[in-house]
Amino acid sequence: MTAETWLPEDWQHPTRVELPTGHHLRPIHPDDTELDLPAVMGSRDRLWSIYGEAWGWPPAAMTAEQDRADLQHHWDEALAHESFNYALFDAGETELVGCVYIDPTDKAGADADISWWVRDEYVGSPVAAALDELVPRWIAADWPLHRPRYVGRDLSWAEWLAIPRER
Repeated sequence: MTAETWLPEDWQHPTRVELPTGHHLRPIHPDDTELDLPAVMGSRDRLWSIYGEAWGWPPAAMTAEQDRADLQHHWDEALAHESFNYALFDAGETELVGCVYIDPTDKAGADADISWWVRDEYVGSPVAAALDELVPRWIAADWPLHRPRYVGRDLSWAEWLAIPRER
């Protein structure tokens, strides 16, 4: 699937989305490595339990250089409108709290697969609840998607993995 087949050519992705908690989402950038690495690795076991089988992520050990390369890849994909990774930050961008992934899909039943996570210490918090409420509303209001699928919400990751690829 290419950017042309899942998003209109002239559409521009949002660059900042506010949460009522004072946090905000914005596309992740390689310069966020210093905040991303401790967020990911500090919640690595839980993130692996969510994304490990599907994505092989996050690895057991990840260097800053590897994380920066991964974030550069996400940034490049966003610029090309191929896929999007939004980071959730506190107001001053001193802490990366989680991420939202918006990806085209090659599985039947949707035009995008969307998932998100927060750091372990935010699970069950008002910030996590605000993010859970915001993402589907934001996608419906600001994204040109017709059948978004919320993996880990609408269906489990195991159910998602069981959907055959269309190609």
